[in-house]
Amino acid sequence: MKDTNKNHQNQNHIPVLLDAVLQYLDPQKEDTYLDLTAGYGGHAAAVLERTLCPHKATLVDRDQNAIDTLRGKFSEEAVQLIHQDFLGATKALHQTGKQFDIILADLGVSSPHMDQPARGFSLKADGPLDMRMDNRQSLTAEEIVNNYSEEEMARLFKTYGEEPKAVRIARLIAEHRPIRTTHELAAIVARAWPGHSKVHPATRTFQALRIAVNSELEQVQQALPLWIDLLRPGGRIAVISFHSLEDRIVKQAFAESSGNRYDAPLRLLTKQPVTGSPEELVFNPRARSAKLRAAVKK
Repeated sequence: MKDTNKNHQNQNHIPVLLDAVLQYLDPQKEDTYLDLTAGYGGHAAAVLERTLCPHKATLVDRDQNAIDTLRGKFSEEAVQLIHQDFLGATKALHQTGKQFDIILADLGVSSPHMDQPARGFSLKADGPLDMRMDNRQSLTAEEIVNNYSEEEMARLFKTYGEEPKAVRIARLIAEHRPIRTTHELAAIVARAWPGHSKVHPATRTFQALRIAVNSELEQVQQALPLWIDLLRPGGRIAVISFHSLEDRIVKQAFAESSGNRYDAPLRLLTKQPVTGSPEELVFNPRARSAKLRAAVKK
């Protein structure tokens, strides 16, 4: 049974950098559209208002709540919904030889995820150490925290969280097992960072765990070359990232596929990442860390 408050949150989810998405994707009537992280349909609804072709839209998400919301939002339109992580969906679409005029990937965790304590993503409310974007998978943050070695955890915190005290935090976690909730974990990590800070000292650790649980960086690395193949000539792609590790992968992939080479498949539309305007940051704080990069298929 769904939580009505959860549904209310989903309906009020504000898509980030929407004006920039529409500017760089430039949706035209009858364009085919692939949204690889459709979430709660904010970007998709705006794009479909311009393409006027929902039957040519493919919306992907790994989260069951998002799929349920999309099904309700577009119940009267013939959009194709795929309940799968974006890498799996990308591979399946690539095998069919299908191509699209516009492709969008809004990476990272959504606001409704953060607002639901039971999902275990947020530091603000106590909840289980879950962090799965797809509840069908077995690996959780609790599994990592309670069963990985100190060395494995330290590597994850350093690589995925760029945490300077990764070794110290891993040792503290190992000393206080078992750990079951987000507040327990946050309090233990905070011991490695005495004193006050504007940013919670466990923020980087939580980011690292979330990335590891959901294989976020590996999926982006493997999917990006296939996204370029899925574009038709003249097709546009936009990718929104939320931390430097993701943005670095997108920047490198776009750079390697563009430039002055005669065989370069892309032309960059954004030499620098596009960020939220001061006006957007007022009503949508999540956009503060968002960066958009876009390119067009030659």
